Amino acid sequence: MKSYRKELHFHFPVRRGLENITRKVQSAIDESGIKEGLVLVNAMNITAAVFINDDESGLHHDYEVWLEKLAPEKPYSQYAHNGFEDNADAHLKRTVMGREVVCAITNGKLDFGTWEQIFYYEFDGKRDKRVLIKIIGE
Repeated sequence: MKSYRKELHFHFPVRRGLENITRKVQSAIDESGIKEGLVLVNAMNITAAVFINDDESGLHHDYEVWLEKLAPEKPYSQYAHNGFEDNADAHLKRTVMGREVVCAITNGKLDFGTWEQIFYYEFDGKRDKRVLIKIIGE
């Protein structure tokens, strides 16, 4: 069995942002040479998420509205965590959206349903962040 590791780097200039990273993950699979196996994609920061869903702008807007209702950014004083930083809402949003995805690789390609895509969702931007891609298989 082979393994391959790659990091993606992000620096969003705003507090929150969403990026489709499916092509970047597939590129890492291509680089790895692995044809059958699994790929793990995980956010390496506790205020960002990786998840699978449809790449549709209305849905992206709905995430933002729904998450802001669940864990509003302001007022900062509503969170016991906020003191040195004002990112408690980002921690909570990440918990809801998830840390990682594991996907099957078949014939060297992501083995996805019709509309499935992989996304990176930043909840506390304006600094450097990373995503790990770990591929195992043959």
